[in-house]
Amino acid sequence: MGNHLLAALTADEMRRLRAHLEPVALARRSALHEGGGRFRHAYFPTSAVVSLIHVAADGSSSEVGIVANEGLVGVCALMSGGEPLRAVVRSAGYAHRIGLERLRAEFQRGARLHSVVLRYACTLIAQLAQTAACNRRHSVDQQLCRWLLTGVDRMGSNELATTQEAIASMLGVRREGVTEAASSLQKAGLIRYSRGRIAVLSRAKLEARACECYKLLRGETDRLVRDVYGSKAL
Repeated sequence: MGNHLLAALTADEMRRLRAHLEPVALARRSALHEGGGRFRHAYFPTSAVVSLIHVAADGSSSEVGIVANEGLVGVCALMSGGEPLRAVVRSAGYAHRIGLERLRAEFQRGARLHSVVLRYACTLIAQLAQTAACNRRHSVDQQLCRWLLTGVDRMGSNELATTQEAIASMLGVRREGVTEAASSLQKAGLIRYSRGRIAVLSRAKLEARACECYKLLRGETDRLVRDVYGSKAL
């Protein structure tokens, strides 16, 4: 599995970047950077999935976006020098790491990398806005359905390694609310939860139960991958 953004670059761009791209293994729950902290590397996930998390002044947090093999972690730092969100590995896997300054030098050439990063940034902004609205407006049950679906989309598997406590932290809700929603989904035969793993048993029914945010998020990412990167949709 590769990274769609890197695959969209020209041969000349990849020749300049290849020597600087370091394959790294990313462990689940490891932090790639803290919001507002110094950012030295950008990451192009291949099989890992990374959560972008907003942390409030009181310490409360919620996931507002995810990055997988359609994009890169560090797009804000690349363009503006700052990263307002915390990045934590949601699902373990691999990525290509590169020094931010080296990537910025290539970005500033204004070639293919410049255009695809800007288009990816637009998709990411749409994702952040839609997820923030979902977290505020929709029920925990609907948010959980959306969260599970986006996870299995990026993983290419119907099973996720996670806990109800971790999900509650990502959604910015009480654990009891996630427990109740997960129990309801399990009783309906949509998921199976045991020992820190959740398996999606009926994707169609889970989609039907989710709010409209999931289809909007999936559609925007699919358009990016298909129309801009020239790859098959997720």
